[in-house]
Parts: sequence; structure tokens; C-alpha cells
Amino acid sequence: MSRIISKTLDSENKVKFSIPAMQWEHAGRYHCYYQSPAGWSKPSDPLELVVTGYSRPTLSALPSPVVTSGVNVTLRCASRLGLDRFTLIEEGTHRLSWTLDSHQHNHGKFQALFPMGPLIFSHRGTFRCYGYQNNTPYVWSEPSDPLQLLVSGVSRKPSLLTLQSPVVAPGENLTLQCGSDVGYVRYALYKVEGDGLLQRPGEQSQAGLSQANFTLSPVRVSHGGQYRCYGAHNVSSEWSAPSDPLDILITGQIPDRPSLSVQLDPTVASGENVTLLCQSRSPMFSFLLTKEGTAYPLLRLRFTYRAQQYLAEFPIPVTSAHTGTYRCYGSHSSNSYLLSHPSDPVELVVSGAAETLNRPQEKSDSKTASHLQDYTVENLIRMGVAGFILVVLGILLFEAQHRQKSPQDAARR
Repeated sequence: MSRIISKTLDSENKVKFSIPAMQWEHAGRYHCYYQSPAGWSKPSDPLELVVTGYSRPTLSALPSPVVTSGVNVTLRCASRLGLDRFTLIEEGTHRLSWTLDSHQHNHGKFQALFPMGPLIFSHRGTFRCYGYQNNTPYVWSEPSDPLQLLVSGVSRKPSLLTLQSPVVAPGENLTLQCGSDVGYVRYALYKVEGDGLLQRPGEQSQAGLSQANFTLSPVRVSHGGQYRCYGAHNVSSEWSAPSDPLDILITGQIPDRPSLSVQLDPTVASGENVTLLCQSRSPMFSFLLTKEGTAYPLLRLRFTYRAQQYLAEFPIPVTSAHTGTYRCYGSHSSNSYLLSHPSDPVELVVSGAAETLNRPQEKSDSKTASHLQDYTVENLIRMGVAGFILVVLGILLFEAQHRQKSPQDAARR
């Protein structure tokens, strides 16, 4: 439906048309005309007014918002709402835009993929996307969070680590630290398939290192995933090569709790292996073994199905370095970053210079330390008792032979 509003031109041949409170019905395409003695002019170029209202979509970059020069980048705009089309806008002077039909992804989301071609240093930019339905093309969603595309170079990669364990429960505190001895002045943290970059200035330490802390607290389920970080020397420079990936795993997201036990010979020698068995009656795709006080998970193995149990066997060397408390977790194939509740802890103790495994002790076990005897002491006691018995038998045999000889000697006399 079209409406015509007329006003008289001012002294500068201009006129303003005001919309005090923008409503959905005000959205649409507008033209203006002027009237002269010769009649009405031709219409102006169209001006489109858009009203936003739907919940915002997410905008992400594939394979990453930070890529080396020449790598093809695709921007993905996605929403759980059944939106028919998505529009991508590059912020800046020219405000370039692209519009594509949406299609439904296998995870239930509606999305559109915008191929950006090979990214070069001069093509960096900041983007947002919107979604709308065909029957209301001027009523859009709220804008997505901004996504900045950056070009990485060949500068030495920084290191990424966690100040706590990478295996965390919702509600706990988590800090990721990106650092380097190159002297970068700023850092960026990226979650693979995340919505964008977190940037922080670098802080110089007394050891000549620079670093930045990224706090993800309190931990949420959405924090689970794989992270990388980048460093840069100044605002206009390209970014470094990416750090090695760091996986953050969220516990308690699968209601089942696996069990952890030790399968070993009590007299295992140093350098040999013991086996930690993690198993569950509930289906698990893989199992993860962690050691208390260690910053990184030790091992992840796919399940084996045996005796109506889903299980994984973790070989552990018998050395003093492997003394500690172990737990295991299970995960499903749909999201390997979401874990079950932890198993009860199992403690491995290596004692003595010979580094012989003394005992496995489950902390949930009610047995006391006095009940778990040292096998070497037991063997010595057994050997002592056996020797004593042999001595007694020898004395008895000697006395019996002596008694038999005494009557024979008396008869000869």
C-alpha cells in the first residue's frame, strides 16, 4: 500500500519528512518528488527503510576469521528461526551487501554461505548479517555480532595454555593465556566454528615475554571446543601464524559415570606397563583419561565393545613420573567436547629406587593402608618361617637317629 505525504519546500528547496516512532508498518521503499509549474518531477532513487525485530543470527567464518593470505574464506550466517533469506553487509564507507536464499542445515538451523574468495591483506573488513522472510522483506532480524576478517602471516606462532585444567565443569573459572617471546603487543583468541575473535593488549613480563589472559568465567557449556590464538606487533600489521590448538572440555553433560580400575601384576617392574580400564554399560563413543594436577588430558581412545561393556584400555608406564591420581570420562560422537561425569579416582603409587609399582588404591575404597602389605616383606616373612620349620625338622631327625643307635651300642657291650 502506497501513501503520499506533501510538504512545501523551504528557502533552500529542501523538506524533511519525520517518522517520530518507527514501527513495522513504516518499513518499505520510499521515493520523493517535487512539483514545479511544469508538473511533477520524476521519482528519486529509492530509499529502503528496514525495521529490525527478529532475534539475531550468528555469523562465523570458514575455515577461520584469521587465515593466511590467498586462502578462500566463506562467511556463514545462521539462525534457528525459519528465515527465508540472509543479507551480509560489510561495514565501512561503501557498505557493500550480498543477499542469498537460506537452506536448512542438518542440525536444524537455517543458513546461507557467502563465499568471499581468496583473502588478501587489503580485503580485511568487518561484517554483520541479517535475516528476513520473503513476505516481509523490510522486517529484518537484529544484526549479528560483528565479525572481523584478518590476515595472518608467517611470524612465529604464540603458545596457548590454560591456567587451570582444560577439563572443567560449568560454573568454574577458566583463563586461557596466549603468550610469546617475540614481543607481540596484542593477541586474539579464536574458537573454531565460533562467532568471532576476542582481542586483548599484550602485557610485558620481567622475563621479556608478552602475554594476554582471556577469562571465560563462569564456564558455560558453549565454551566447550577448540581454541587457537594469534599475536600481532601493531594495529595495522597482519597477525602471526596460529598457535597449536587447545581443547576445552566440559564435564557433567552426559548423565552416566564410567568406572576406572587397574589391571596389573603386583610385581610389575620399572619401565613396564600397567593398564587402566575405563568402562561403561551406557553407550560411549570415546573415553578420556586425565591425571590430577596435569594441565592437559593424557589420552583419548575410541570405545571397544566387549562383555556388554563399552570400554577403553589405557597403558601406563611404571615410572615415578606416572605416580598420581587418575580419572576417566566418556563422550558421545555428536560432540567430543562434552563429557560425562568423572569416574571415581584411582591412585597409582610407585615406591623405592627400583620404581616397582607398590599398589593401586581407589580413594573410594574403605581399605586402610595397613591392610595393603608390601609384597617383599611378606615374602621375607614366609621364607623365615619356612627356614625355621626346616631347622626344627632337622633337629627332630637328628634326635631320632641318635635314639636308634643307643640300644645297638648297649647290646654290643
